[in-house]
Amino acid sequence: MFRYVLTAALALSATPALANDSVAELGTGGLILSRSDAVAMESEDLYISPEKVTVDYVFRNNTDKDVDAIVAFPMPDIEGDPEEIPAIPEAQSDNFLGFEVTIDGVPAKPQLEQKVFALGIDIGADLKAQGVPFYPFGDAAKAALAKLPQAVADDWVNRGIIIEDTADDGSGMKTVYTPFWQLRSTYWWRSTFPANKAVHVSHRYKPSVGGTSSVSFFYDGQFQGQYAAYKTRYCMDDAFENAVRKAAKDDPDGYPKYFENRIAYILTTGGNWASGNIGTFKLTVDKGDPKNLVSFCGENVRKVGPTTFEMKAQNFYPEHDIDILLLEPSDGGNGGG
Repeated sequence: MFRYVLTAALALSATPALANDSVAELGTGGLILSRSDAVAMESEDLYISPEKVTVDYVFRNNTDKDVDAIVAFPMPDIEGDPEEIPAIPEAQSDNFLGFEVTIDGVPAKPQLEQKVFALGIDIGADLKAQGVPFYPFGDAAKAALAKLPQAVADDWVNRGIIIEDTADDGSGMKTVYTPFWQLRSTYWWRSTFPANKAVHVSHRYKPSVGGTSSVSFFYDGQFQGQYAAYKTRYCMDDAFENAVRKAAKDDPDGYPKYFENRIAYILTTGGNWASGNIGTFKLTVDKGDPKNLVSFCGENVRKVGPTTFEMKAQNFYPEHDIDILLLEPSDGGNGGG
């Protein structure tokens, strides 16, 4: 596992919130194709920031025959669990990441396939029969569940499709039915890779940025809690840890005053193309603000701008996914390098 860390000087004074005030990130990646011996990923230019993810590919058919294939973009699975609501950029849309794709500069119109499961069983027919949308976090699904016949609602509760959620809406305690199913969504399209030619494919979407309202791996003056898992996942090194320690030391309450943000990118699917390697790979991580701290695993990373860091590799095999940890000063803080 490789390491890269950028640190920033901070002057912090806000009071921390509880570390368990957390929203989960959804791991999302790039395009996939059933393993192909004909089409190679000649290059991948990947840009990741809290606001957007863009990926520019060059695919090349190295054979003398055209190749017709289905290319897919799997959306992250989402669970309709009111206790663990993930960060969703477009909360009322089936296209909840705002996914867009172009092929050789022309916007494509991919098809969306959705499947829903409860306890591992496909329940799509059940939801369709009652006019309930598959997307669990939209207002339309909640409205449809409120109209369910009582016998159907009772059956769905017993089958783990929905749960009863009781809360005070300001006028007293009320019980509503809440989705508890899993949604699996995939955008896909048919694409032709002409013989001995390159095809340029670009796509973009808004990442699911998880986080907590304080640092979950440092409190009471020491690294603890999720520290061991974070150190492995985000390759936190001495420089990063010293910046967190200094922020805590400089604060009257002894806490590092940060919001914690997390981004996950699934890179390993890039090995499904001919040769299994990405010919030329470029990763750019943008931490969003010069005052932020960022830690992620990488090799030969260099700073190329006030907030951007770049990694390049040839014949790159995507052995690991990318996990990025961003710490944002919760009081605005002073800027750093």
